[in-house]
Amino acid sequence: MQIATSTVSLTVADVAASQAFFTEHLGYTVRVAADGFASLTRADAMDVVLLARGIEVLPPEQRDQHASGLILAFTLDGGLHGQEKLLRDAGVEITMPLREEPWGERLFQVTDPNGIVIQFVEWVAPA
Repeated sequence: MQIATSTVSLTVADVAASQAFFTEHLGYTVRVAADGFASLTRADAMDVVLLARGIEVLPPEQRDQHASGLILAFTLDGGLHGQEKLLRDAGVEITMPLREEPWGERLFQVTDPNGIVIQFVEWVAPA
């Protein structure tokens, strides 16, 4: 098996709100969009597909599920403090403040308008 790309598909109540958040604050671009659907891409990260809850392209048992309990994590190669400041200055609420764990993980989180938790991580030498 050779995987060409990785994509996470998220079912949300408001596709346009998450699409705007991902494009305005996370640097994604829209590959394809239609009513109830958006495919977002970024050269250095996994693709994101947003589907409206209830959309008929999903099997019936999946249509009303919501993206919950999921943390979409992006590991940065430096610049974590700068990224946190950029998002904060852009008016994005930091829902988990920047902190460093004893095992060497430095991280913070934001949450998009549909409740998708996005975590930014940078690995440092453990204390």
